[in-house]
Amino acid sequence: MKKLTPLACLLFALAASTNSNAQNKKPLFTKPIGIQAYTYRASFPNSVTATLDTVKALGITEMEGPNPKNISPEEFKKLLDERGIKMPSIGLDYNLVTTNPQEAIRLAKVFGSIYVMVAWIPHGSTFTIDDAKKAIADFNAAGKILKESGITLCYHNHGYEFGPYEDGTIFDYMVKNTNPQYVSFEMDVLWAFHGGADPAQLLRKYKNRFKLMHLKDIRKGIANDLTGGTDIKNDVALGTGQINIPEVLKAAKAAGIRHYFIEDESPDHATQIPQTIKYIKSL
Repeated sequence: MKKLTPLACLLFALAASTNSNAQNKKPLFTKPIGIQAYTYRASFPNSVTATLDTVKALGITEMEGPNPKNISPEEFKKLLDERGIKMPSIGLDYNLVTTNPQEAIRLAKVFGSIYVMVAWIPHGSTFTIDDAKKAIADFNAAGKILKESGITLCYHNHGYEFGPYEDGTIFDYMVKNTNPQYVSFEMDVLWAFHGGADPAQLLRKYKNRFKLMHLKDIRKGIANDLTGGTDIKNDVALGTGQINIPEVLKAAKAAGIRHYFIEDESPDHATQIPQTIKYIKSL
């Protein structure tokens, strides 16, 4: 066998080290890829089946509901089953959940959902501490009833909750005063950031309270505020906006987030969602 030169030995060792490091690297995102049904709000009225075929073709295996308005929950569940798409979480209106929790339970059970999510608390032009106190009481009461049926109530932050209160924010007050046995949270990354919070820091601070996540990014240059709203064109593919997505995903993994749902409200979601999926798989 021909003896290797010192330079060849060095190059061989470097190549072996590089291959070893590549093999030792593990993907950051390892959960099933989910999608929020609201992403396809403009497509479902045209064809539910064609839209779900598109979802399946993207390799998405989970969806957060509810069902579109032009199809019953039972029929929508059948179409999901045919495509191997599960619905672990269902989003429902605040008033329905808090005044008729039995109906929320019925709908969740149609889909086999173990989480019921509420994404908006009714309030005036500004979300106040009194709005929060009412919601806390309502969530604790409804959450107890849902829990008795094996369902966890999650409140989805929407940005307006991060106004200052006492030594923190109204959101801090909500977390501290909702009963952790009955009320958990869904982190919407975009809305937390837009409200002035650091999503990763928030996950680390309340790591036992968040169970679900909406994966979203916001266009560079958009200023934060407490309105809970921004132009839908400001939703951009993950990794192209302002949010440090790798840091958020690391914090989410440490916090034990159960399910992740891409939510892209942009009219360009058809091109952005494949970009988002490719990005999170590359991390």
